Amino acid sequence: MKILKISAFACLSLVMLLVCSCKEKDGAFVPEGYSLVWSDEFDVDGAPNKEDWDYSLGGGGWGNGELQKYTDSRDNSYIKDGHLAIVALKEGSKWTSARLKTQYKHSWTYGYFEIKAKLPTGVGTWPAIWMMPEFDKHGGWPRSGEIDIMESVGFDPDRIHTTAHTGAYNHKKNTQKNNNDIIKNTTTKYHVYAIEWTEEYIQWFVDGKPFFKFDKLSDDSEEWPFDHNFYMILNVAIGGSWGGQEGVAKDLEKAEMDIDYVRVYQKN
Repeated sequence: MKILKISAFACLSLVMLLVCSCKEKDGAFVPEGYSLVWSDEFDVDGAPNKEDWDYSLGGGGWGNGELQKYTDSRDNSYIKDGHLAIVALKEGSKWTSARLKTQYKHSWTYGYFEIKAKLPTGVGTWPAIWMMPEFDKHGGWPRSGEIDIMESVGFDPDRIHTTAHTGAYNHKKNTQKNNNDIIKNTTTKYHVYAIEWTEEYIQWFVDGKPFFKFDKLSDDSEEWPFDHNFYMILNVAIGGSWGGQEGVAKDLEKAEMDIDYVRVYQKN
């Protein structure tokens, strides 16, 4: 019996070691004291789970002069082989794409948010993983806040941008709180993009490594509106005021962002 106990303990230790090793290997990282509260592992082929995801629909540029029309078509978003594909497609002279969101289904105040993704390639693409307020507690954009976990533009490949927008700090005033840096192979390999959002700061991570931190310096909601529920958004835009600064490649017909998982943790 004593030998059996030691053997079982050894097996458990080996399993734990393998799990930790895998997490370190793929760039995953969860701060101490957090537990998983929601996730989508995209294990079932077909359309995204309607219990978890909704769609933003339509065109009109979305305030940024973008070219695509967002749809809920299976051509533009689907799950296959364990990942979610968000696909922008050129149809004649027009573009379609998908913008998925958890609005009115799942939203959170504070937590650790982790998304493993492979980005599209091509001049004119503008993929984003971001969060917006469930309700405009402090007023319309940007006064209630915006958290951009990851943005990238195709004319500057492998450069990742992370940004917080508020009433006082936003790109309209060129005062946004942000950072950018080169992360190699973002379009050919999966990377883990994450934030730890607390009452006192938002800390961005890429592949488990600190990337940027925005500290709360004031209770004024114009500077820190991040005290209420935000929901998740995943989308691929084409063109626009940023993504289209160098035009859209004439030979670009398709742009795909693949999401391996979305995981949300909160403090125990």
